[in-house]
Amino acid sequence: MKKLTLTLVLCVAVLFGANAQIQKGNVMMGANLSNISFGLDKPNVFSLKINPKAAWFVQDGLALGGDVSFGLATAKNAGTDISYGVGALGRYYGATGANEVVNNSRFFGEATVGISGVNPSVGGSTNGLGFSFGPGWTYFVTPSIGLEALLKYNGVVGFGSSAYAHNLGLAVGFQIYLPGKGTVRKVQRDMQ
Repeated sequence: MKKLTLTLVLCVAVLFGANAQIQKGNVMMGANLSNISFGLDKPNVFSLKINPKAAWFVQDGLALGGDVSFGLATAKNAGTDISYGVGALGRYYGATGANEVVNNSRFFGEATVGISGVNPSVGGSTNGLGFSFGPGWTYFVTPSIGLEALLKYNGVVGFGSSAYAHNLGLAVGFQIYLPGKGTVRKVQRDMQ
């Protein structure tokens, strides 16, 4: 019975929690995709970068966590480019109301720092300290699922045949916002 009650409370929190997705104690998990190409305009070309991430809201609107990135670009007779990264993530959502473009949407800023590398098949490779920062926008399809677009400047400073590598990337993705214990307790109090 206790498990059934907890399951019902979690469902109510997920389905009816207005602004609950970015409250202290909640968890954000998801991924972004960028640099997507399947050779439609150039035969035998494929490229994709995936960036899974997870973060915990340490206060309302501020999430800290980690992210991983892996990129692959390959073309027939041209070799393979590989990029990677593992690091810490910080994301801040602005105040409610002022930064809504449409209902159920929010602007945010995201920054990362960690170990990264860019290793092209031709040209200079760089491996070392990676960092990124930029603005993003999330549209909450439901209170617990957000579709997002993110424009980030990515840089790597370090070792290799090139001391610095950088790019500006546009990524799309989704995040799932899971309620923390505090949100569950609040919903339980509201239901009594």
